[in-house]
Amino acid sequence: MSTTPTPTPISRPVEHSRTVERLVRGQPTSDGDGVKLTRVLTQPLQKRLDPFLMLDAFGSDAASDYIGGFPSHPHRGFETVTIMLEGRMRHQDSVGNVGLLEPGSVQWMTAGRGIIHSEMPEQEEGRMAGFQLWVNLAAKDKMTAPAYRDVPPSGVPQVTLASGVTVRVIAGSTLGVEGAVSRPTTEPLVLDITLPAGTSFDAALPAGHNAFAYAYGGGVVDIAGTRVDGERMAILANDPTADGVRFAVDGDAATPGRVLLVAGAPLNEPIAQYGPFVMNTVEQIREAVEDFQRGKLAA
Repeated sequence: MSTTPTPTPISRPVEHSRTVERLVRGQPTSDGDGVKLTRVLTQPLQKRLDPFLMLDAFGSDAASDYIGGFPSHPHRGFETVTIMLEGRMRHQDSVGNVGLLEPGSVQWMTAGRGIIHSEMPEQEEGRMAGFQLWVNLAAKDKMTAPAYRDVPPSGVPQVTLASGVTVRVIAGSTLGVEGAVSRPTTEPLVLDITLPAGTSFDAALPAGHNAFAYAYGGGVVDIAGTRVDGERMAILANDPTADGVRFAVDGDAATPGRVLLVAGAPLNEPIAQYGPFVMNTVEQIREAVEDFQRGKLAA
């Protein structure tokens, strides 16, 4: 897989790492037309992990688990980030966008005042795996015009350190490298990190950002002395004295550690959610439902 050229990474050790406040096991569920997935960041965690609303992890070799896809459905008031690891999905929306999600690609969609879209598999066999992250929009931005961006695998900067650690910089910046996406207000940082056995990686984090790390791929990762097994989310403690977080993988590990690190600036605003609509008040939710029923979200 090709990657965009990146400058020499500027690596600075973390002097005081955030610790793990809590480990979370995702909840098996289904969405769309029966697609099986694991809901890792659930609604009760939204205030704690503000501005992030949801994280779904999906991965299966069985076509029956994903073949139904996600037929046309609406969104209003937030952004969706789809990170493909394996497989192919086709995106279409009411604004006229069409895009192909392939292994290593990222889709960043701003629903804003409203959009109707579908995400359907472009394969009938083989493995489909990835993540979908929901990022809230500030009250002032919830009714902005919808927007859509496809980032191909070559558009996601990848840094490989001398230790063998690789970091895909999806959003924000790290090691002096600007990511594929930069967003105002919530300032999200999204890193896909792979750590071979016996390596470590320090990621700088703003003290005021909420952050979590999701270990996946079957490997075990150590975060500041806490063992995080695969398919677990570690909520990182908010510590004003911490300047980042330290990941490490044991030298005897048979499987590399893989981590999705997510951090962002909290909005500290009320959250009202009804399915695919996320606003600030119940009245705004009613308006969203009525607009959808009247066909206004497809305009």
